[in-house]
Amino acid sequence: MEISTRKIARQLSMSYNAVYKAVNTIRMAILAHAEDADILLGGEVEIDESYFGGRRKGKRGRGAAGKVPVFGILERDSIVSVQVVPNVRAETLLDLTVKKVRRGSIVYTDRYKAYDSLMFCGYRHLAVDHQTRFSRGKVYINGLEGFWSYAKERLMKHHGISPNKFPLYIKEMEFRYNNRNGDIYPIIVKYVCDLVPKRE
Repeated sequence: MEISTRKIARQLSMSYNAVYKAVNTIRMAILAHAEDADILLGGEVEIDESYFGGRRKGKRGRGAAGKVPVFGILERDSIVSVQVVPNVRAETLLDLTVKKVRRGSIVYTDRYKAYDSLMFCGYRHLAVDHQTRFSRGKVYINGLEGFWSYAKERLMKHHGISPNKFPLYIKEMEFRYNNRNGDIYPIIVKYVCDLVPKRE
């Protein structure tokens, strides 16, 4: 949700536990729908990974301790798909790319070596070197980096999220981003209703 559960509870004069259960049900409905969706992205696609977690001293970015790695795929001028991953090794990222991106697509990345084998998986792979520039013509991943900023700014309001609950929150961010220009209320109602077992 755009505001914390505690703030919602105060605004509605309801108990924290009641609001928490309601909000958690909505997030579960969003996650269930995302897992059931079998959508292939294609055309011009950006892929990247990012790290989520509290502010800690020490190494940042790839290899940062205590952070949750998230892999993202964005179809330009369309939607984003994100997934919590156990690691950012080439095998993990390429497997998810093959499952979510149509063969023959143009895939834009940074110079992370895990993406070097994309051209052997049926994609046209173009990479930008962030050590020298952030774009080279159409070769950039600014759209996906925009999503990372969007998600992190909103998740900061929750003041810490447990790793086991984090997939619910990041999928909510995916849902909100993909529907940012529309009315999400009727979509959420449908998702929640879909969780209710149908009577015979």
